[in-house]
Amino acid sequence: MPEAGYEAAAGLLELLRAHGLTIATAESCTGGLVAGALTAVPGSSDAVVGGFVTYSNGMKTRMLGVPEEVLASVGAVSEACARRMAEGAARESGADIGVSTTGIAGPGGGSAEKPVGLVYIGAARRDGRSEVQRHVFPGDRAAVRAATVEAALRLAAEMARA
Repeated sequence: MPEAGYEAAAGLLELLRAHGLTIATAESCTGGLVAGALTAVPGSSDAVVGGFVTYSNGMKTRMLGVPEEVLASVGAVSEACARRMAEGAARESGADIGVSTTGIAGPGGGSAEKPVGLVYIGAARRDGRSEVQRHVFPGDRAAVRAATVEAALRLAAEMARA
């Protein structure tokens, strides 16, 4: 049985190949699951450059260049952080597209302002185009993470078509 996100990953990789593009991931709440979905597809190495698992704020800053001011003012679970993570993934890896995930997968860590299931997904091209989507996914930790992977792959595909 294929892994979660396999079909979406296979479709994204086809699209990347068709456009001669490469991709890199920057993940927090998914902890590498987006990269795992992509690399589960045979032949993915011709489009997948690599990935960053930046769970801590310090790693987001050191590896991806997310400004400390962004993290201090709006936090890691924010549109600004997701955008900077995606931009950093493309820039630091040399990939054409960076895709990022940051959120609160649960079961703890949520608040009234930022509930469990809140996720921001970013995608950025090295030419400066970027997009961030905000989602609140229902379910337990596994369900939130699985939904995030699927949404990240879809957003990356939209960015590949742009």
